[in-house]
Amino acid sequence: MNFGNQIALLQRMTVGQLREQYEAVFGETTRVVNKDFLFKRIAWRLQSLAEGPLSERARQRAAEIACDADIRMSMPRPPQPPKVTVGGECRTTTAPAPALGDARLPVVGTILTRDYRGRTIQVTVLPQGFEFEGRVYKTLTAVAQVVTGSHWNGYLFFGLAKPGRKDETT
Repeated sequence: MNFGNQIALLQRMTVGQLREQYEAVFGETTRVVNKDFLFKRIAWRLQSLAEGPLSERARQRAAEIACDADIRMSMPRPPQPPKVTVGGECRTTTAPAPALGDARLPVVGTILTRDYRGRTIQVTVLPQGFEFEGRVYKTLTAVAQVVTGSHWNGYLFFGLAKPGRKDETT
């Protein structure tokens, strides 16, 4: 059976059948139940068996690359804040915490206003949502849907989306 037929056969196998095939090809059992992973591993092994081992030149090049590679034996340590000496005393400096939330939103407490079909819509930005007519909504999209009766992107509805940026308006 040629390699292409073997691959086609593998694609139609169940996970159980792939695990049996894995044992036949590798000579050991596996606990893996991910069909895609098993398929790729078995296909790789069948291809390597069909095409033969690496050439001596390829083996030497792989060994050269491996010798030049830095091998990490432990996880990298998290970066430490810089220490500054002030008046003979060592102090750690810190940076402000990164802003959480969406950069398109104004600060908490801001009132967003929009005129819609002769009606003025006012929404207050809260730490965990948006207040509209005494109710709190999780998203601006939910507010826009209540106001319009149909699905709207909340950032577009309230004019907070940057023009020409598709990734931020969905």
